[in-house]
Amino acid sequence: MAIRTIIQPDNPTLRKKAIRVQSFDRKFQTLIDDMVETMLDAPGVGLAAPQVGVSQRLIVVRLQDDEASKEEFGEHAGVLYAVANPEIIKHSRILVEGIEACLSIPGYAGKVDRYDSVVITGLDRHGKPIRIKAKDWLARVFQHEIDHLEGKLYIDIATEVFRPSDQDDEKDAADKAAQTTS
Repeated sequence: MAIRTIIQPDNPTLRKKAIRVQSFDRKFQTLIDDMVETMLDAPGVGLAAPQVGVSQRLIVVRLQDDEASKEEFGEHAGVLYAVANPEIIKHSRILVEGIEACLSIPGYAGKVDRYDSVVITGLDRHGKPIRIKAKDWLARVFQHEIDHLEGKLYIDIATEVFRPSDQDDEKDAADKAAQTTS
């Protein structure tokens, strides 16, 4: 495993629609392992393949697993999701505003409206079909990462983008956002 470089918006790969995963070979397995290591090292809770310069429809997601996170996220805390060709097949009608940040856009955060819950289908790391029901922060992370696969960044849909200040509330929100989105 290796930590890969996380690219920034000046790299055109971030703005292109990623191609579907066709092969689940050893090279693909290494990509997943590298993405997980890169995400955890950053630290973040989500990462899309385009963020490491690979135009493939692949995301990895893992919420924190400390005690507070276990209370907040329940059974999803600490679970690693590696999803190839993810699609949101169902979502709630409820949109919730939340603060997001992105490993590809360091130093900024933004207010983004996302669906409160989503159902995602895709393929696991071995090419087997999977279905994931996500709500709250986990739903937000999946939506954020899937946007990357479409060449879309949170700054494209944010109602406000800002540099987190020293104000406690905004800083706490930005810190949480940095740990919940890529």
